[in-house]
Amino acid sequence: MPRAAARSSTTPPSYREAYATLSRIVAELEAGDTDLDRVLPLLDEARAAYEVCQGRIAAVAQAVGQADWLAAEDTEAGQSAELDMLDEEE
Repeated sequence: MPRAAARSSTTPPSYREAYATLSRIVAELEAGDTDLDRVLPLLDEARAAYEVCQGRIAAVAQAVGQADWLAAEDTEAGQSAELDMLDEEE
């Protein structure tokens, strides 16, 4: 039984599980021998897995965007690069 099927309906799948689901569905559809009656359920399953992946990516992007330490590192790196360029011009 797939791990996602064994999961409780209240616990969403992890990013890795959702990505594995998408990969499995793509492989099945690309094989070209999927029964037409199975295509719509596969697309529904793929849509749900895609939404999980997108949600996780958006959450990480938001967390990274709000990270004060990351902004400080970017500023320091940018200042260092500007100083290096000035040194090279002299």
